[in-house]
Amino acid sequence: MTSNLATKLREGTKKAHTMAENVGFVKCFLKGVVEKNSYRKLVADLYFVYSAMEEEMERHQQHPIVSKIHFPELNRKESLERDLHFYYGNNWRDQIAPTPAAKEYVEHIRQVSATQPELLVAHSYTRYLGDLSGGQILKGIAQRGMNLSNGEGTAFYEFKDIPDEKQFKAKYRQAMDELPVDEATADRIVDEANATFGMNMKVFQELEGNLIKAIGQMLFNSLTRRRGRGSTELATAD
Repeated sequence: MTSNLATKLREGTKKAHTMAENVGFVKCFLKGVVEKNSYRKLVADLYFVYSAMEEEMERHQQHPIVSKIHFPELNRKESLERDLHFYYGNNWRDQIAPTPAAKEYVEHIRQVSATQPELLVAHSYTRYLGDLSGGQILKGIAQRGMNLSNGEGTAFYEFKDIPDEKQFKAKYRQAMDELPVDEATADRIVDEANATFGMNMKVFQELEGNLIKAIGQMLFNSLTRRRGRGSTELATAD
């Protein structure tokens, strides 16, 4: 049985994908504007989201649909924990909490798992395939934007149990296409994937406000320093 679900998801989420990429926070990130405090808040939000998704995927590892795309080598929870330790220190667990959008996202994953677990396929597809596709590019941007080195703070982008990401993506898409789903279920999974893009956008939009404030503060500090230097130069000239 072939569902062509991978193709349906790719075609059916193009608009949502484009919209997500055009959120201010994401556009700034892709241009290399990465502010450390905003970024670490994103890592914290992702930690809560992936923890929920991976717990629920594990819960349904015997499910006739979910089991087919349950690949533990994709799990990001532990890598996010390493990044949080880097950004927040040893007591990182006491310092983080999900933003309102991330909290809603997590609650939605729990609800889907309890009522329509087959829709977890949409969450897996939206997050993991994106991570595999653009991970190395985003890792490089984060490293340059925050002057990171030796893999510190970017463990999220490293799939150490997947030696060939391109090959794995082909395997993943094949598994998606072979899922035992009918047309109506496939449509519901595509709808859920679009909803998932929307939830991710809300997380980015919340962080966008923090980023704008941070950039504004950086510009203000820069101008203040310049004015200070100018005053010193005038005083010296006098």
